Amino acid sequence: MRIVGITRDAGDVEVGALSDDGTEVTVLAALEDFWADPAGHLSGTPGGATVAAAGVEFVPPVLPGARVLCIGLNYLKHVAEGSYAAEGVPPHPTLFARWTASLTVDGAQVPVPADEDGLDWEGEVVAWVGRTLVDATPQEALAAVVGYSTFNDLTSRRAQKLTSQWILGKNGDRSGPLGPLVPAAEVGDLREGLRVRTRVNGETVQDGTTDQMVYTVGDTLSLVSRTLTLRPGDLLATGTPSGVGYSRTPPWLLQPGDVVEVEVDRLGVLTNTVVTNEVRHER
Repeated sequence: MRIVGITRDAGDVEVGALSDDGTEVTVLAALEDFWADPAGHLSGTPGGATVAAAGVEFVPPVLPGARVLCIGLNYLKHVAEGSYAAEGVPPHPTLFARWTASLTVDGAQVPVPADEDGLDWEGEVVAWVGRTLVDATPQEALAAVVGYSTFNDLTSRRAQKLTSQWILGKNGDRSGPLGPLVPAAEVGDLREGLRVRTRVNGETVQDGTTDQMVYTVGDTLSLVSRTLTLRPGDLLATGTPSGVGYSRTPPWLLQPGDVVEVEVDRLGVLTNTVVTNEVRHER
């Protein structure tokens, strides 16, 4: 099952199940109703209206008030290739935040901001929280994950490095493409090692597996829940393997016209095209 967000005739966001061939969407619930009982909606038989995919707009099935938490430096080889290599692996995950407004979907065009030489790719996996978590154990936190998605944490490196905080470089317009949600029961445990690959214009630039993560999903969500309450619909981006563009010699960044794909076992392929800053001004 692949869960997507849609709007019909510029109406409210609905959540639906995408058909295997991608031509139809069966509506499950309104966005707020879905996240009131995500496990229930995923376990039932889709019984809503079926609409043609060509006649709807796809949007992230994300609540406006959701928190998008992201782990930085979560693969050992990625730590070693970057500007933080000399600092080693910290005892706790490096966390930063995205706003929901930065998220987009498969097929969307992503603009290069005005002061950037290009965008950097970061293929990864997102975990969706399906139950409220307060002071949860790692086991409880992992059990609360209702699904996973392919994600591309497209990064404005110049903006990211202006300050010690990464927020600016991680929140460019439409810089967070997000694939459909696949139920956790269909994905299994990330510690078993799902393959994560990123391709630029067909060339593989990242190739890792999720069992290489330093900080697991359960451990990280547990840690976060000891400070703030996690709620259904919150997201955790789990970090990227080695192979990002800025660490190469010479650096390699995405330019307008480039097509970037992120493929994750059991989650599918996420494809986006990079466009000029002028396209951003047109929105």
